[in-house]
Amino acid sequence: MQAAAAAIALPSPTLLALGKNDPYRANIGIQLYTLRDQIKADPLGTIKTVVDAGYKQGELYGFPNCKPMIEAARDSGLGLNSAHIQWECVTSPEKKGTTPFEDILAKAKEEKLSHLVIPYLHGHERKTLDDYKKLVDNCNKAAAEAKAAGIQLAYHNHAFEFSPMDGSTGYDVLMEGFSEDMKFEIDVFWIKVGGRDPVKMLKQLKGRVSQVHLKDLKTGSTVPNFGGVPKDAFQELGDGMIDMEPIIEASKFAEVAHCHVEQDQSPDPIASIKQSLAYLHTL
Repeated sequence: MQAAAAAIALPSPTLLALGKNDPYRANIGIQLYTLRDQIKADPLGTIKTVVDAGYKQGELYGFPNCKPMIEAARDSGLGLNSAHIQWECVTSPEKKGTTPFEDILAKAKEEKLSHLVIPYLHGHERKTLDDYKKLVDNCNKAAAEAKAAGIQLAYHNHAFEFSPMDGSTGYDVLMEGFSEDMKFEIDVFWIKVGGRDPVKMLKQLKGRVSQVHLKDLKTGSTVPNFGGVPKDAFQELGDGMIDMEPIIEASKFAEVAHCHVEQDQSPDPIASIKQSLAYLHTL
């Protein structure tokens, strides 16, 4: 109680600078994958609900094959800056039938996107540290191409990157190897599941994080856990074990461009995104 009173009496410069109208809350995003079932059934109605709830921008998934989602966002006034892409165009460009990354860049420019994100890795793409080193090379090459097109490329983490491998981890390889053109999209839920501190990670990667996913983890969850998690591990912001305000502060320190709410699993995604946004505005 005394510590809380002191914090109120002597607010930090960072807290004063952010407040309830900080740029992340003022332009809060939603990773639209949260609403994938609803979008599939009714793109326009779902996106209008997102806008009415107070979200200012949406992060696409499955890009570039998501035209109904893009059209619904444009028709509803939801901003579009970022997209999760079909990742093999970067991670396994030699695979037969893979869309060339240059084609995805061209589509992103057409849609006036400023950020593209590699959202995942297949199991066979991450078996060894050498696999991660190959990923680094492919990402750095693609990031240079993206930069030339005026677009920022980033890599979105899960927990498997933090699994120990020969005295290191896949994420260590990425942090050591990514060029200045290649950034990270930090998912704070999966950072926590992987046994790391998301605030410390953001500070460590200052200047190297383009976007952040705000997502809460059920209190009492076992960490670290490098595999899957139960569906109820995903909680609305404020209902779990991850303190969001220090993450928002650290995002400012790390020079993050955008923050997006995401909840991979929910019995009622619409209610969940409304609750999470309401929580952010009460901090």
